[in-house]
Amino acid sequence: MGAIALRLFQRARRSLFGEILDWMLTPLLLLWPISLALTWLVAQNIAGKPFDRALEYNVQALAKLLVVKNNQVQFNLTAPAREILRADDTDQIYYQVMGTHGEYLSGEHDLPAPADEEGASEGAVRLREDVIRGEDVRVAYTWIKVDMKGTGQLPVSAPVPAPALVLVQVAETLEKRKTLATEIVKGTMVPQFVTLPLAVLLVWLALVRGIKPLAQLERRIRARKPDDMSPLDDTDVPEEVVPLVDSVNDLLSRLKVSLSTQKRFLADAAHQLKTPLAGLSMQADLAQRETNAEELKKSLKHIGQSSIRATHTVNQLLALARAETAGRALVKHRVDMVRIVSEVMADSVPRALEKKIDLGYDGPAAGEQPTFLQGNPTLLGELVRNLLDNALNYTPEHGHVTLRLLVDRFSGVLVLIVEDSGPGIPESERELVFQPFYRALGTNVDGSGLGLAIVLEIAQQHGATILIENASLPGHPETPGTRITVRFAGMG
Repeated sequence: MGAIALRLFQRARRSLFGEILDWMLTPLLLLWPISLALTWLVAQNIAGKPFDRALEYNVQALAKLLVVKNNQVQFNLTAPAREILRADDTDQIYYQVMGTHGEYLSGEHDLPAPADEEGASEGAVRLREDVIRGEDVRVAYTWIKVDMKGTGQLPVSAPVPAPALVLVQVAETLEKRKTLATEIVKGTMVPQFVTLPLAVLLVWLALVRGIKPLAQLERRIRARKPDDMSPLDDTDVPEEVVPLVDSVNDLLSRLKVSLSTQKRFLADAAHQLKTPLAGLSMQADLAQRETNAEELKKSLKHIGQSSIRATHTVNQLLALARAETAGRALVKHRVDMVRIVSEVMADSVPRALEKKIDLGYDGPAAGEQPTFLQGNPTLLGELVRNLLDNALNYTPEHGHVTLRLLVDRFSGVLVLIVEDSGPGIPESERELVFQPFYRALGTNVDGSGLGLAIVLEIAQQHGATILIENASLPGHPETPGTRITVRFAGMG
C-alpha cells in the first residue's frame, strides 16, 4: 500500500505539448461562455429596438386622438381601433390616458404612472421597464400639452390659463422580444458549436506541426553513434530551440576534448606501466630459474625496484585523477601553508639523506607570520610534495634543494619557491614539462613524468600561477639549476 500511495503522490512529468495545449485551449473554453452572455445582452438590445419604435408610434398615434371640448380633454378611441391595438397573438398590449388633473380618461386603471411625473416635458416619448398584473412590460409614454381655453371668449382682465399636460402610455409584454433575442443567439451560437471543435482540432494540429522539429532533433540525437561528438546541425531547428542546440554543441565539444585527453592519458599510462610490469615479469622469471643465492638476491632486488617504480607511477596517476576530479567541486578551507610545508619537508628528509642532498627551508616558522590560504589541504600537500620530489629526482648527489615560503611585501601574495642545483630545464621545454608523461631530454632519471602535471592542475584550481626559471645557486656555476615559483592569488 505504501508503494502504491507513493506512486499516486509522485508528480507526473510535465509535457511541453500538453502544457502549451492547456494554455491555448483553457482561455478559449473560458471565453466561450463569456461570449455567450455578451451575445445574449447584445441580442436583447437589438431585438428590442423595432418593438420600441412600434410602441413609440402607438403612443404618438394615440396622442393624436386627444381633443379639447368645452374646456375638457376628451379621448375618442373607436372599438375597431381598440381591437386593432390589442390584436397580438404573443404579447398583451395595454394603454392608458390620464387627464390634466390625473383623472382617468381611457385604458387600464392599474397601469403604473411614470416616476418622473414632476419633471415631465411635453412631446418627448420616453421608454421604461415596469410591471403590470405580475408581468414585465416595456412602456412608452409621453406628456401632451393641451390648451384649456375652450371655445368661449375670456375677459380682457382674466389671466391666461397655463397649458395642461395629458399622460398617454402604451405598454407591451416582452415575449416577442425574448423570442427574437433567443433566435439571434441561436443563429450566432450554433455555428460556434461547430467551429469550436474545429478550432480545437486546428490548435492540436498546429502544435503537432510546431513540435515536430523537436521530435526530429530527438531522433537525430538518438541515431548518433556513441563516439560521434560532432556538433548538431541547427539548420532546420526553430529559432527558440537554437540556444539549446548551441548549449548541447558546446557540451559535445567539451566532452570531445575531455575524451581525447582521457584516451591520450590512458594510452600514456598503459605505456608507462608496461615497462615496470614487463621488468617485474622478466625478473620474476629469472628468479625462478636462478640456483645461485647471490644472483637470486639481485633478481629480487630488481623486482623490488620495479615494484617501487610501478607503485610510484600508479600513485602519481591516482593523484592526477584525484586533482582533476576534485576540481569539479573543490572544497576549500583556511589552510596554514607553513604546517603543510613542514609536514612534506619532514617526509622528504629520508630521501634527501639517502641521495646526500642538502635539503633546506627558508621561511617563517609556525605562527610567526600569517601564511594562510583558502584551499584544499590534501591537494596543496600534493603540490608541495610533487615539487620536492621533482627537485630531488633531478638533483645529483651532494646537490642542494631549497624550499622558500614568503609573502610578497608589495602585493601581499603568498609565494612558494622550490630551487634545486640540477641540470635545469631548457627554455624551449618549460611549457612541455607540464604535460603528462613528458620528461626533459637528456635525463636518465626514473619517474612517471606526472609530477609537474599534477602541480599545474592543483595550482589552476587554487588560482595560482607557475613560473620556471634557472636557479643559478651560488657555488654551483656548472649547473643552471631550476627555480619553480608558485604565486597564489590571495591569502585567507
